Amino acid sequence: MNERFGDRAKWAVHVPFALVLLVAAIGFLRIAMHAWREGSMLLSLALLLAAAARAFLPREQVGLIAVRSRTVDLILYGGFGLVLLAVAVTIVGGPLDF
Repeated sequence: MNERFGDRAKWAVHVPFALVLLVAAIGFLRIAMHAWREGSMLLSLALLLAAAARAFLPREQVGLIAVRSRTVDLILYGGFGLVLLAVAVTIVGGPLDF
């Protein structure tokens, strides 16, 4: 019985990484469809999601999101996410033009 639940725990480690990859893939798809601002916002959301997962989940549960130390990962994921969000907001034209 214990082995059965152990397999489920092994797959649970990959859920945060898969979620980040899914959001990033949708972002790249939106960019390919010429929705630059929307796609860039989704990519920044993926990076900020990775930063949040790295901040709140233990190392054993974040899987491949944990590349470096927690501090460096938070600074890089969060920093790049915020910079990309700033770029996405300043893109001129596109479907969210205001």
